[in-house]
Amino acid sequence: MAMLTVKCFARYRALLGFSDLTVPAVPTLGDLLADPRFADLPKDALLAVNQSFVDRSAPLADGDEVALMPPVSGG
Repeated sequence: MAMLTVKCFARYRALLGFSDLTVPAVPTLGDLLADPRFADLPKDALLAVNQSFVDRSAPLADGDEVALMPPVSGG
């Protein structure tokens, strides 16, 4: 079975209730985020696949690593 790894960073760990999660692969990041486990993820979350920032339309493949990160600010 094709699988993905999802990693949550910073406050998203507490918000979503996990830091690392393995899930069955789906065609796009948007499909993954439609899963009820991600319902509390804010719309402004930074999204990355295999350490590259992407949008919700990004395709996913077996073995991909998805990262969910809060927006950052600073100077």
